[in-house]
Amino acid sequence: MQRTTEYRGFAIRVNLLKTAEGMFDTWFQIKGPTRVRGTGYGTRRKVSGSPFSRRWAHLVGELAGRASIDEILDVDAF
Repeated sequence: MQRTTEYRGFAIRVNLLKTAEGMFDTWFQIKGPTRVRGTGYGTRRKVSGSPFSRRWAHLVGELAGRASIDEILDVDAF
């Protein structure tokens, strides 16, 4: 399962891999407006704490992607 969302000019791609009935490991990738290394999406990263239910997996994947983007842009979220 895959979902892509936009955040601060970046794309966050969240992939879910089924591990058990109704449970998923969560992976995310981000793609920015600038190409620092090659083209396409960045390195796929696994979200720690997996497995999650489908709804939680999408949520934590997107939040992990947003946190990574905020770190890249040096944005203070608070």
